[in-house]
Amino acid sequence: MVTVRRADQAGDLGWMVMAHGEVYQREFGWNTSFEALVAQIVAGFADPAAKRDPAREAAWIAEADGVRAGCVMLVATADPGVARLRVLLVTEAARGHGLGGTLVRECLSFARAAGYHQVTLWTVDECVSARRIYEAEGFTLRSEEPHPGFAYPVTGQTWTTSLSGALRDTRC
Repeated sequence: MVTVRRADQAGDLGWMVMAHGEVYQREFGWNTSFEALVAQIVAGFADPAAKRDPAREAAWIAEADGVRAGCVMLVATADPGVARLRVLLVTEAARGHGLGGTLVRECLSFARAAGYHQVTLWTVDECVSARRIYEAEGFTLRSEEPHPGFAYPVTGQTWTTSLSGALRDTRC
């Protein structure tokens, strides 16, 4: 049985970092610089000094038969109408059952309810499965740029999607 819940239990945030490091090392040979990047993202989300608004930012854990199997988070950007999808991951054992799409849809549903009109994300060209999920959920590629990578150079990609039906701030 697969469930998606808020990432609010002890160990959830640490698991996000550890799982990213382990999975991407196995899949792409990435080094600890990638794990460090994920750790920075997760630490920024968890930092109480950041005064994160739980009505506008959240993280989720997917569990398969009670075991953590995936994660994603949505964070605010400097633009109040734009959110950023971060740290999407589905473990190798849990892939092929639509869990990545479920996590992204949960994130986008939350973004709509929070009043965002756009969601953006950054990934690299090697993450083909994730890109397929993003495309299926309405994201389009906006830009590409060389990135030094996490053991070797990669191509960084920025993707965005507009959220129809979102509440827009119409104040001047």
